[in-house]
Formats: sequence, structure tokens, C-alpha cells
Amino acid sequence: MGKMTLYTTGCPKCRILERKLDDKKLEYEKCEDKNTMAELGIRAVPVLKVEDGRMLGYFEAVKYVNAL
Repeated sequence: MGKMTLYTTGCPKCRILERKLDDKKLEYEKCEDKNTMAELGIRAVPVLKVEDGRMLGYFEAVKYVNAL
């Protein structure tokens, strides 16, 4: 499994996605820097950057993690 990054502000959806990642014991970095998110064009969180570089919004990310 490649490296993943979770862009989060700690909102309820962010916490749900983080819990799913933790429950599956997946390794990921957490980014809470709003300036970094703005530079990447992230306008809503959570966003999960997966190993192939895709940036997945909440619903896509939940489906992705559930399928692992």
C-alpha cells in the first residue's frame, strides 16, 4: 500500500474518514494546514490523496477505504 495523505480540519466527516483509516490500520499522513490545502485547490474537506496521486472527496474516499 502506498503513501496516503488525509487533508482534514477535524470536522465530523474528517473524523469518520480518519477512524476508517485507523480501523483498517492503513498508514497515512495527516495535513491540517489550511494554507497547504488552499494551494492545492482543496475547497472542502476531508480529501484523501491516494498512492496514485488521485485526490478523493469524502464519499469517494469512504468507498475507496471500504474496498481495501
